[in-house]
Amino acid sequence: MTDFADARRHMVDGQLRPNDVTDLRILSAMLEVPRERYAPPASASIAYLDLDLPVGEGTAATRRLLKPMMLAKLFNAAEIKSTDRVLDVGCVTGYAAALLARMAAQVVALEQDAGLAKAAKAALSSLPNVTVVSGPLVAGWAQGGPYDLIVLEGATEIEPQGFSGQLKDGGRLICVLGAAPGATAMLYRRSGDDFAGRPLFSAAAPVLPGFVKPPVFAF
Repeated sequence: MTDFADARRHMVDGQLRPNDVTDLRILSAMLEVPRERYAPPASASIAYLDLDLPVGEGTAATRRLLKPMMLAKLFNAAEIKSTDRVLDVGCVTGYAAALLARMAAQVVALEQDAGLAKAAKAALSSLPNVTVVSGPLVAGWAQGGPYDLIVLEGATEIEPQGFSGQLKDGGRLICVLGAAPGATAMLYRRSGDDFAGRPLFSAAAPVLPGFVKPPVFAF
């Protein structure tokens, strides 16, 4: 039988600490939150490997929990504050939202797949500062904003300017921009009417539904 507490310690010590994840709140949250509970039962034993873990079925078959290291590095760059109101876009079964709930004041977890949203609601029901909502990921959730931080739990092939109106002035957005192998983790900030990003590190993540770049036709 897998010792999940030991697996979490190995994940933190072997994947996160050596990769410049320095925020002690992130390390603590990832030691406490049982990632195996957010994975399909058949995949629980591999929940702490350095991989994007499949969680969806049917139309959501391509959905993944992001690699622990990737998620932790994004959170580290976002400099999450205890007063932040956060929108988690593409929350799948709720793992990242559970982590965010330990660091931020309020989390709105958005999921468009009905089955995944149901699983997230069940998994997060004991956390009073998390609200799971359903709707198209690409539209965000304006009625819950404005937000201090928006997290895209996956890659986008299109610039995420459409989310700037859901951020407070000075608010941040973290994501992976582009498709593998040439994708980059990005941190965006809104300043007045400006919305600009800077690259953080080379990255790879599954592209979220609705965030695929439209094809370009050549004549």
